[in-house]
Amino acid sequence: MDVTTARERLEDMLAELDRSIGVLQGDPVAVREHSAADAGSDLTDADRAQAMLAVATTQRRAVIEAIKRLEEGAYGRCVDCAKPVPEGRLEARPEAARCVQCQGKQERRR
Repeated sequence: MDVTTARERLEDMLAELDRSIGVLQGDPVAVREHSAADAGSDLTDADRAQAMLAVATTQRRAVIEAIKRLEEGAYGRCVDCAKPVPEGRLEARPEAARCVQCQGKQERRR
């Protein structure tokens, strides 16, 4: 993926994540009268929104880091082994920081 395309995709992803985070940070439950069953459902909705916010925030951080790598000329190189990240991986995940092998090692450590 060329630098211009990568930058456009990453900036589009960042804008979309910012919109999503803004929506998720709003009050997930409108103020209204509830039955006991509604209260349980609202709690579940709030928990789900909080989990989605955490995922979006983590992905936003990864996109910002990818933009920094792009600016530094390190985009497309694995942050662990410095080998090229496969083109297909960058097409699927423009924010990818690691090659498939190093990403697998990272996930096994968790």
